[in-house]
Amino acid sequence: MPTISSFYGILIQMYFNDHAPPHFHVQYAEYKATVDIAMLTISGGDLPRRAQELVLDWAELHQEELLEDWRLCMEKQAPKPIAPLK
Repeated sequence: MPTISSFYGILIQMYFNDHAPPHFHVQYAEYKATVDIAMLTISGGDLPRRAQELVLDWAELHQEELLEDWRLCMEKQAPKPIAPLK
């Protein structure tokens, strides 16, 4: 599973040929979550409140890039790295 961004100990990843709707996976310490790209909401799993806020803020800033990476992953192509949250 390619890592497309990393910030503050948070890993943002996508699977190749994953199920719809478009989403990405988050790992933070022992926590894991899935984020719906279109809705910008946690659709599965669990994150601490602060990590969730950081991830959703980052996703809002990079929503178009995330959708493009989703398309690439569906075509089994490597996604492009996305700038971390600063």
